[in-house]
Amino acid sequence: MNSTAPALTPTPRALAWCLHVLVVALLALTAVRAVAGHSPYAGPITATAAACAVIYAAGPVLPRVRRSRRAAALWLAAVGACWLVLLALSGDGVWVAFPLYFLQLHLLPRRAGLAAVAATAVAAIAGFAAHQGSFSPAMAIGPALGAAVAVAVVWGYQALYRESEQRRRLIEELTATRADLAAAQHAAGVLAERERLAREIHDTLAQGLSSIQLLLRAAERALPRTPENAARYVDQARQAAVDNLAEARRFVAALAPPALEGTTLAGALERLCATTSARHRLTARFHLTGEPVPLATAHEVALLRVAQSALANTERHAEAATADVTLSYLGDHVAVDVVDDGRGFDPDRLPAPDPETGGFGLAAMRARVHALGGTFTIESAPGHGTALAARLPLTPPAETETEPEARP
Repeated sequence: MNSTAPALTPTPRALAWCLHVLVVALLALTAVRAVAGHSPYAGPITATAAACAVIYAAGPVLPRVRRSRRAAALWLAAVGACWLVLLALSGDGVWVAFPLYFLQLHLLPRRAGLAAVAATAVAAIAGFAAHQGSFSPAMAIGPALGAAVAVAVVWGYQALYRESEQRRRLIEELTATRADLAAAQHAAGVLAERERLAREIHDTLAQGLSSIQLLLRAAERALPRTPENAARYVDQARQAAVDNLAEARRFVAALAPPALEGTTLAGALERLCATTSARHRLTARFHLTGEPVPLATAHEVALLRVAQSALANTERHAEAATADVTLSYLGDHVAVDVVDDGRGFDPDRLPAPDPETGGFGLAAMRARVHALGGTFTIESAPGHGTALAARLPLTPPAETETEPEARP
């Protein structure tokens, strides 16, 4: 039995039952041999064996013995005392010493258990020698060898048990760590998806709705004097709504923007400039420098979104007449520059982003570019226009270098 563990696993439980059966069987054998051998002490031997069996059986039943080491030691002392009486009455009682070794080693601390085993072995040898009327070294071999075997078995089992418990704790820690890691990865995935949706909404739906609002205001101003202009503005607003509906469906599915379907990045940027010039009072011109090379979809999407957001900011805030969008292939880098002749601003004194007034565009552009290992710079001053540059490596760098840049 185990006085410290609240519950036994199947293997220790089986070993405990084997020990119980062995003790009862040896006590019964001692009583049967006394009766069958017509011992003059057959009655006392049988009574003592029965009392020892009853005391022993009380241990596994009493909860206090199972939970308290002190109570277990007292119970073990009672069993040992009863055994000594049995040993004094019959030499066959020496057999019971072997299961007592296991009980003492299991229930007592290591030093106390070892001392109890040694005392029990000495008592068994002395009792058997007393019943034989003489002593020889052969009489000490059995009890001593049994004690050695018991010590080796119990200590070996305890070492295996400690190792098993250590492995169990390590497995529990590993399981908890994996659960924490999975939770952290899930949280990171949620945040990443939330950031992706925020950027896509800002660069598509928010800019599109702003464009629709401006077109409808232009249509309202054109009425009723020039209904043909009003109709043109309304048609452009309708087309902008169709385009942004397609964008919304695409970014929800995490697909490439419709503007990149069936065309190159240069073609998409050229079409963007043409659409911007047609819908707003801003002349947007596209320029291509360098030899075009195939780009990863993520690079094309990021550069297109940067250009879209930059032109939208120019149209809404810069009061510019012209804007130039330049796509440059620079060997191991690709860049998009957007330069306008608007009123400019101080990059170090921008207002904080606000859900009502906006201001998320520059932060979203910078996040897109940095996520791909690129650099994002802004040059502007009041009354001198704005120059924005997004530069991406054609191959992901081993280590992303941090370069100085203007604050949003």
